[in-house]
Amino acid sequence: MTAESFLEKINSGDAKNIFSSIYGKDETALERYKKITLDFININTGEFPEVNGEVKIFSVPGRTELGGNHTDHNMGRVLAASIDLDAAAIAAPRKDMQVFFRSTGHKDVIVDLEDLSIREDEKGETAALIRGIAADFTAQGTPVKGFTAYCDSRVFTGSGLSSSAAIEVLFAKIFDSLYCGGNRSSLELAKAGQRAENIYFGKPSGLMDQAAAAMGGVICIDFKHKGNNAEASGDYPKIERVKFNLMEAGYTLCVINTGGSHADLLADYSAIPNEMKAIAGVFDKAFLREIDENLFMEKIPELRKTAGDRAVLRAMHFFNENDRVIKMKQALEEAGKTAGAETAGINKFLSLVNESGDSSWQLLQNIYSPSHPKAQEVSLALALTKNFLKGKEGACRVHGGGFAGTIQAYIKHENLEEYTKLMNKNFGNSAVKILSIRQAGAVELVL
Repeated sequence: MTAESFLEKINSGDAKNIFSSIYGKDETALERYKKITLDFININTGEFPEVNGEVKIFSVPGRTELGGNHTDHNMGRVLAASIDLDAAAIAAPRKDMQVFFRSTGHKDVIVDLEDLSIREDEKGETAALIRGIAADFTAQGTPVKGFTAYCDSRVFTGSGLSSSAAIEVLFAKIFDSLYCGGNRSSLELAKAGQRAENIYFGKPSGLMDQAAAAMGGVICIDFKHKGNNAEASGDYPKIERVKFNLMEAGYTLCVINTGGSHADLLADYSAIPNEMKAIAGVFDKAFLREIDENLFMEKIPELRKTAGDRAVLRAMHFFNENDRVIKMKQALEEAGKTAGAETAGINKFLSLVNESGDSSWQLLQNIYSPSHPKAQEVSLALALTKNFLKGKEGACRVHGGGFAGTIQAYIKHENLEEYTKLMNKNFGNSAVKILSIRQAGAVELVL
């Protein structure tokens, strides 16, 4: 399909059913794809015309972390879900090894795939992700060529919704569709994105973000135990799908953008896995998940001397949070069984959400950067939400990596308007983003 023929299908309404399967009743989706297609056509006829005629259309969601704050990097458990905010793109293969990537609101990225080596000058840049994923595909036996793509991402950066993971999986999906026949599983795409982020981009991360973006729906991941995942071949963590319908239970899931910046926070993020692994190292283990919690508790006096108090507290968070994920999963499963169990299950789940938030604040200590003690937007957002929820049902917790960015809140439908006004007043208009859980993961839209 050419870009022009795709545009014709959008204008004629032939694409409406395909889009509704991904975006539901969102009537803006068609106009959004119409715009990026027109922009793509302008690129090809003007700045970067060296593409083959056929184009492909992609959508990759962001993700929200429901439970398991900073557990994945120590072989822990996490509960995550894909969301209705996504990165949408149109892409075409090229005859050469050049990648031209344009994304709304960002500078253009051009990468020459003749060189697939790690480049220090690209660390932290989008180019590193493209080069890293291309290198991963090549190493796995699928040589790739270049592509031209135009993307519009609504997974806003700094939100804790994994805009970077959505883009990583998008690149993997594009390479897979253009040069691998679309044969790679969702988890294989996620793994390629993670490896590129770790090795080429230079940021340590687990697989949670990429897996949730690639797979869709709500998933519980156990990074210690291996499972026979239908979505993957090879050595992958155990992943279970979980049913969760928050809207029917009377709650709205929100993230609140506090306006804080993630710039210069890499040292804060890296300190968490490093300190947890320092505790594990005392026991001659690589990860906290390999340690017996009772033995850890017995050794606290020694651990304080060797790793420090903060590392001990963060390890305590890990053990509690890791167990809490199982309880959260069970609560959601209980809520999904019968109408009578729904309220009890949701109430249990929300209580555990609050526990998770308190643990992150008190033990994990990822609510603000110790290097910037005056900037405590996340702390303030949590305090305001807790004060608002006095006498009301609901829950809140830090969202994502922490230190800046967003919090997550579960608000009763009837309280949403009042809560939105409160948070927008303190953090700016449109600070509150309402999320829905999306069942489709990374997809190519075939018309």
